[in-house]
Amino acid sequence: MDMDNVSQGLTCCVCTNWFSSLFGQFDVPDCCCGCCSALRPRYRRLVDNIYPSDPQDGLVKSNMEKLTFYAVSSPEKLDRIGEYLAYKVSRDIARHRNGYVIIAMEAMDRLLLACHAQSLNLFVESFLKMVQKLLECHEAEMQLLAAQSFIKFANIEEDTPSYHRRYDFFVSKFSSLCHNCHEDLETQSRLRIAGLKGIQGVVRKTVSDDLQVNIWDETHMEKIIPSLLFNMQGHCGSLSETPDSPQEEANPWSLAENCLRELMGRATFGNVRSVIRPVLKHLDNHELWEPNDFAVHTFKIIMYSIQAQYSYAVIQILMSHLDDKSKMDESDRKRKKPKADAKVRTGIVNVLANIVSIAAGESIGPSVLEIFNSLLNHLRHSIDIRTTKEADLMDEKHFQDCVINTLGEFANNLPDFQKIEIMMFIMGKVPLPTDESHEADVLLQKILLKSLLKVGTKYRTVQMCQAFPSPFLQPLLQMSLASDTAVRLVVQQILHTLLDRHNYLSSLTQLYVAGPLPDIKIEKCSRQDSMFFKKNGNDILMHMFESVQIANNTAENFQAIYTTLALICVEFGTDSEVLIELLRLIFAIQELPAKSTLLSSGQHCAMHILVVGFLFFLAHLTAIPLFCAHVEQVIKNRLERAIQLLPDDSCTFGLFNSIPDNMEETLFDSGVIAEALRSSGHDTSRLLLPYIPRKVGQVTVTRSISDLNSISVEVDSVNSSPGIPRRHPEEEITVESLKRMLAESPTARRQAEDERRLRIIEEFRTAAFEDLVAKAEQQTLDLQNKLNEIFGKVPAAVDISSRPNSPHPNTRDDSRPLPPPVCNIKFPSHFIY
Repeated sequence: MDMDNVSQGLTCCVCTNWFSSLFGQFDVPDCCCGCCSALRPRYRRLVDNIYPSDPQDGLVKSNMEKLTFYAVSSPEKLDRIGEYLAYKVSRDIARHRNGYVIIAMEAMDRLLLACHAQSLNLFVESFLKMVQKLLECHEAEMQLLAAQSFIKFANIEEDTPSYHRRYDFFVSKFSSLCHNCHEDLETQSRLRIAGLKGIQGVVRKTVSDDLQVNIWDETHMEKIIPSLLFNMQGHCGSLSETPDSPQEEANPWSLAENCLRELMGRATFGNVRSVIRPVLKHLDNHELWEPNDFAVHTFKIIMYSIQAQYSYAVIQILMSHLDDKSKMDESDRKRKKPKADAKVRTGIVNVLANIVSIAAGESIGPSVLEIFNSLLNHLRHSIDIRTTKEADLMDEKHFQDCVINTLGEFANNLPDFQKIEIMMFIMGKVPLPTDESHEADVLLQKILLKSLLKVGTKYRTVQMCQAFPSPFLQPLLQMSLASDTAVRLVVQQILHTLLDRHNYLSSLTQLYVAGPLPDIKIEKCSRQDSMFFKKNGNDILMHMFESVQIANNTAENFQAIYTTLALICVEFGTDSEVLIELLRLIFAIQELPAKSTLLSSGQHCAMHILVVGFLFFLAHLTAIPLFCAHVEQVIKNRLERAIQLLPDDSCTFGLFNSIPDNMEETLFDSGVIAEALRSSGHDTSRLLLPYIPRKVGQVTVTRSISDLNSISVEVDSVNSSPGIPRRHPEEEITVESLKRMLAESPTARRQAEDERRLRIIEEFRTAAFEDLVAKAEQQTLDLQNKLNEIFGKVPAAVDISSRPNSPHPNTRDDSRPLPPPVCNIKFPSHFIY
């Protein structure tokens, strides 16, 4: 007879004693009076048999094995077994029979492990009800028991999806356990660990099953994330890229970090924002941005754990949060005060600076310009903030420095070609100097150029043409003539950083006129660098010349200009063209004190110190004996008669000295240096030509117009052909002239050409305007006569169309076409220059 099919309605009181005497005492259900307990279903009897008479004896293992065998062989009975166990647990909890509750949970755990995963759906609902009952209990031991059972259940992998489970209660309850504040610290720690492990189990059960509750929902994340961060606070020690070992999970903060790592590791692109938003909210609510050690620690864990291709999403979310904090407060718009103070914004930016190096280089590529643009806008807004408190001003300055540092960290994570693009992008944001530059513009120039310098320190120059593209070089040179001394100093530092390819900058930051120089090896200038100098060298040197003449230069400005010239000499080599142009500039600077009356005596002394320092450096670099001897002789003369024209003991410029009266023997002779260079094989034909730069304020063109001596004026260039030497206007091509041209040496020919060019330049510089106009009119008349000669020597005044017996104005009698008429056009005088 199958006892499972016996009706539970046989509750005759008469049979109770008979069944009792025959089968012994049974725990009959509430619906039975006890007279027919032996007729209960088999699964109930098997469940009842696992309970001992004394709960201290523990689970009856032999009967538990029978129950397990029955459940495995009859999986359709699992749901009834689970419901009955849940009923007994609920009743024992109400009666405070905790021993029997522990036995029931142990039995439930064994059944979970023994049953196949395909059959768990029939059993899980009852199990979750039991766990929920225990969690609702106020006793700590029962809550710990529930958490342990749930963790065992979470580690079971299920093959079939579930359509009806809900974990909302468990998320809330485990999150509340994470904030437990029990009086006993050991119990408090155990309960928090139980809550963290419970959250870990919920995440494992839900993230891989689309049919389960969406654990990434904002409602759940706003409970889970603060619970993890709450346990991590105050214990942000050293951080590694790998999770902590299992032994360290005895601490709530270690377990919380592992939970956060696991959660971020499972997050997809669409779920990253769901995790980061509660993190930001927690940091805001608990004012953890200043100091921001915990914020940095938290985001490092996030960046180490998240998939590399999603790293830039975290950076974008942080940037958006910074934008929100920087928005102007509606209640205080007159003072342009943002929602958050500078300390909070500094904390956010500092987090960005610390985590960007963790992100993969390609992960921030698509939005790099957007990020840089946003950071530059924050710099601009910080400058515009008006406050009367000194503390607030210092906080804003700290914020600006932190943004500049962050820009450098971002740039360090980019390839070199993008670093150049970023520098050009920043340069485009810098307001160019004007005569009416406001204080805010000057401050913005200084801050943006510091940002550019920070990016430049992360760039490694290979070729000058790549480091200095024209759209970047020209505005940078313009900024070298700004009115503010600090701005000009930063521009020179940018040039130092990008020019220094061989790490000689540290050796060239001081000016020497005695003793051995640092060991510097000069490499031959490459073809690309030589072409770059031919195109841009004169323009760069011209701006150095104009920078020297600015009246408010400090010792640091002169020192920076010296370093720039020394780096140009080192990086472009000491070939004739570079060397001669640098020397022409130096001799032009030496002549400035005698010509300029606007600069102070101290400025004049600084110019002479700059000249002697550079020539001493250049003489030892070229190692030409006559050159070195002349430099040493001038230095010796200055030591005896004009020591103020030498750097002081600290190798710096003295701006408070006065110019001596007799200067002849304390100046350098360009003729002596030219002879020294000529003896070593250098072409010095241009060295003695005057250096004529354009004046400050003239329009800058792509090709330098700084040196009029480089302009070659050819009168009859229109008649020239490639490969054929051009003749002068006064010369005629004869056999004798050709012989003379072949016999003439190239040097003499070049010198004659230079002399002719100088005569033309001098004529245009000194001649009266009326004389130039008269000469132009004469050239116009000569051209008209030549045209008349070409077109058949027809007088310009004759009207060909009026000839008699002419059938057509353009035909002759012999039907040959006539030459076209030549008309003499009279231009007004103001058309002639």
